[in-house]
Amino acid sequence: MSPLLQRISIDPQVCFGKPCIAGTRIWVSLVLDWMAAGMTEREILEDYPQLTREDLLAAIAYGAEIARERIIPIQTRIENKPAA
Repeated sequence: MSPLLQRISIDPQVCFGKPCIAGTRIWVSLVLDWMAAGMTEREILEDYPQLTREDLLAAIAYGAEIARERIIPIQTRIENKPAA
């Protein structure tokens, strides 16, 4: 297990038990959503000064760990091919 994962907390009394950056109420999924939407590390850290670079890396590490544990169904892309 990555030592970064120690920066993630799951507490049923905080944010409905969703994985959060330890010591905050910021969901790991939100951090990953921001990154996926194109926010840079600098933008996130400026908007959320309570976070550190290590917290962002911890969110990525948690996402990677979850991806190894279960399959998330993704809609298959069907390309439209012109009729012959």
